[in-house]
Amino acid sequence: MAARDAITGNGPARPASHPSRDATPPGVLIGLDFAFALPAWFTRAHAGGSAAALWALVARDAERWLAECAPPFWGRPGRKRPPDDDARPAFRECERTLPGVNGTRAKSVFQVGGAGAVGTGSLRGMSVLPRLRAAGARIWPFDDGALPAVVEIYPRVLTGAVKKSNRDERAAYLAKLADLPAWARERGASGEDAFDALVSARAMWRGRDDASLTAVPSDMARIEGAIWNPATVVTLPP
Repeated sequence: MAARDAITGNGPARPASHPSRDATPPGVLIGLDFAFALPAWFTRAHAGGSAAALWALVARDAERWLAECAPPFWGRPGRKRPPDDDARPAFRECERTLPGVNGTRAKSVFQVGGAGAVGTGSLRGMSVLPRLRAAGARIWPFDDGALPAVVEIYPRVLTGAVKKSNRDERAAYLAKLADLPAWARERGASGEDAFDALVSARAMWRGRDDASLTAVPSDMARIEGAIWNPATVVTLPP
């Protein structure tokens, strides 16, 4: 189902399908809120610089990495963040260069515990990417082509500055989005996850033709991936 249908409720309902058994419908843009890869130095050292090889390695070893929480991973009880090392940075290039929103910045994939940790969900989420690729979806920016595509999103960038923990502020934000039906705005205001999903889907619909989706990625993006931040998306109307 296209993002627009997900927002407005247009189109027939479709049952959930298993990505390794069913072809991805044409024209679909899928946004997933987790890191698609690890910093380049790690992928080069452990997977020959190949994202596909990294995903296979993660599928095999992620649970052991999470249980042991040995450096470069950190965040579990007693496992402090390792000292900064320019040769082994904790952040991907896309995370280092992504603008912060109200002081909030992207977290390191190596952080697998503690406030705001994204590492656990990212390591487990990476195993889905080969199945989506096998179902015909292009994994951006690793694969060339057009839609259907899967992109890494960071909802905070797509929502902009808003206190998502406050229902009144969520509702006030959504009230400005006149292109959304009332029932969608009400549902989106019901919780932080629903808010992120709704605003992200709307941003993806508005940015579905963004040139970044078909542009030739940098060599670094081929290894580390990138956070999709379409230039054409305007979070709120003027």
